[in-house]
Amino acid sequence: MYHKPVMLRECLEGLNIKPDGVYVDITFGGGGHSTAILEQLGEGGQLFAFDQDQDAQANVPDDARFTLIPHNFRHLKRFLKLHGKRKVDGILADLGVSSHQLDVPERGFSYRFPADLDMRMNQHGERTAANILNTYSADDLQRILSQYGEVRNARTLARALTHARDQAPFRSTDDLIAVAENLARGNRNKYLAQVFQALRIEVNEEIDTLRDMLTQTLDILAPQGRLVVMSYHSLEDRLVKNFLRYGSFDNQPQKDFYGNIHRPFKLITKKAVSATPEEIKENNRARSAKLRIGELA
Repeated sequence: MYHKPVMLRECLEGLNIKPDGVYVDITFGGGGHSTAILEQLGEGGQLFAFDQDQDAQANVPDDARFTLIPHNFRHLKRFLKLHGKRKVDGILADLGVSSHQLDVPERGFSYRFPADLDMRMNQHGERTAANILNTYSADDLQRILSQYGEVRNARTLARALTHARDQAPFRSTDDLIAVAENLARGNRNKYLAQVFQALRIEVNEEIDTLRDMLTQTLDILAPQGRLVVMSYHSLEDRLVKNFLRYGSFDNQPQKDFYGNIHRPFKLITKKAVSATPEEIKENNRARSAKLRIGELA
């Protein structure tokens, strides 16, 4: 399967789907969540989906109620407006990399396969993982390894990477692994996964993109519209948590002129929802998933 959807039942319940509603799946991928949403929509319902990865176009359902927008979801408001939609009833985001992207060796997302250091979700994008490794300063490499990969010895690894590229530029996943695995703390595979994750997030500007998308939901969601976000990284989850609580990202409540706290969302989930042990056993990707749901006040 291209991608087995995580917490499918919980996501659908979170969207609180109305048969004639308008919904957006901003991470279409293999279409698992979208297919399930369409099953709950009536003839008058509509579903828009975003995916900048051209591989996703092979999964488009033959359904007049469905529209795929082949662009980055950070342009959510702009493209919905182009399709005549200023307000929608629900938005679903399943963040991170898909199983398909990890399992296609030539995409370079995984340490499991020899490949070019690519990692672009948009295959027409200019920046690759190789570009980053060969041009970023040691300080910038340390920053992304620490923030996005939570690599404990990020400083040591960053210095080792800049030293290695002085001998020969990074081109393949094997080039990166040859340097990184010698500095692995604890489990080798987990360490490499953290390093690859950090580079992938930087290549695709995933944190800035998430901020842009979340901010736009305040204008796009109709009253009582639902925002359902599933993240797989603590930094992403923290952004979603703060945004749903305060409508901002700095963990500080927004106050009006009189000092009253403004909370744009009603929290449907007080705490992040995790997958059941049974689902994690069947789908390892669910292990780190955190689901949060808010309803626009």
